[in-house]
Amino acid sequence: MTKDIKKDHLIRSFLDSLFIEKGLSKNTVKSYQGDLDAFSNWLFEADLDFIQASSAVLNKYISSLFESGLKSSSVNRKLSAIKSFYLFLLKKKIIKKSPADEIVMPKQEKYLPVSMSEDEVERLLNSPNLEKSIERRDKAMIEILYATGMRISELVNLKITDLDFNRSVLKVFGKGSKERLVPYGEKAADALNIYLKERNNSKCKEIFLSNRGTKITRGAFWKRIKIYIIRENLKPTISPHTLRHAFATHLLNRGADLRSVQILLGHSDLSTTQIYTHIAKQRLGEILKKHHPRG
Repeated sequence: MTKDIKKDHLIRSFLDSLFIEKGLSKNTVKSYQGDLDAFSNWLFEADLDFIQASSAVLNKYISSLFESGLKSSSVNRKLSAIKSFYLFLLKKKIIKKSPADEIVMPKQEKYLPVSMSEDEVERLLNSPNLEKSIERRDKAMIEILYATGMRISELVNLKITDLDFNRSVLKVFGKGSKERLVPYGEKAADALNIYLKERNNSKCKEIFLSNRGTKITRGAFWKRIKIYIIRENLKPTISPHTLRHAFATHLLNRGADLRSVQILLGHSDLSTTQIYTHIAKQRLGEILKKHHPRG
């Protein structure tokens, strides 16, 4: 069996519709493409294609994903892409019935994201050596991350034009190109101002630059974070994204309301934000157990 170029063209048409009609970001569309390409390749190995696939075939594919060690959250994401693709084919009248209609999304595991105590965050924030230029940049990036709770991708894509110095507000473009305004505090502002005073005159529009004067990548920043995690003997499970969790958890611990935290994080659904209430409650329980005379 040879791969049908026409069928690959349908995938491309679907991806174009996600970007042009639905306004999804390039990263999201790329994620859909990866999931659909993987499904298409699996079908090819089974001498099938997505038009021939039945609900039984889809169930076999789901089983193969679990057998490969993927978690329910990853399987659900792939299945969501497949369901959306079949819905597209249905609307285009390329198929009469979607084989994904009868597929039930696997039950997702409940887990609490790794967070950090306020003391651990303080150690991380104070770790960069301000005698070194690269560490002054890192200090500004870490301070902004913790001050705003933004995602790593949002941080590295921040542009000079997204800064409002007078109000200490950043314009952030989140998932699905959704825009939100996020304030930041004095300590983050101080660290950012120190960095910007010595930032070279690169033509790069992004705020945070690599040593070559180009936009710093997520991977490069993650390597820098690792240096400070090791230096401060912090938990190896800590990542740049952990600061986003810490931002939300610490706000809730100090009395912020859930709706405000949702807006700051850029969550479209309040239920996504609610997981942080569990972390906050867990933390309060630990404090009670440790300090209460009858804990």
